[in-house]
Amino acid sequence: MTGINITDGLTITEIQKLFTEHFPFLKLEFYETEHEAGEGNLNQNRFEPTKTIGEIRTKHNTGELSIHGNQKVSTLEQAFHDQFGLNVQVFRQSNEVWLQTTATDEWTLSEQNQTAEEHHH
Repeated sequence: MTGINITDGLTITEIQKLFTEHFPFLKLEFYETEHEAGEGNLNQNRFEPTKTIGEIRTKHNTGELSIHGNQKVSTLEQAFHDQFGLNVQVFRQSNEVWLQTTATDEWTLSEQNQTAEEHHH
């Protein structure tokens, strides 16, 4: 289990990098609006990775967001939202394509990463 220390000075890219170190076949994207359960986010709502966390969020709490493989995607997304006012979506790599994990929100991060790895050529 690991944690990402969320502070206003971090850029989206830096958080994405930390996340991908643990789950090489998954990625996080940050959005202006929250998505409904089971629905995806639109690309035009996506924040540029160069933005800092301070620029894009409503709740300016600093703290550690714990991330571990047994966590469901939906739990992680909820934690980002509730603790830090951030709207994130987890993507899974499938061959050359990145899929939003909306249909598989109930899977754990490890399951997502494992599945992506098995489909990786």
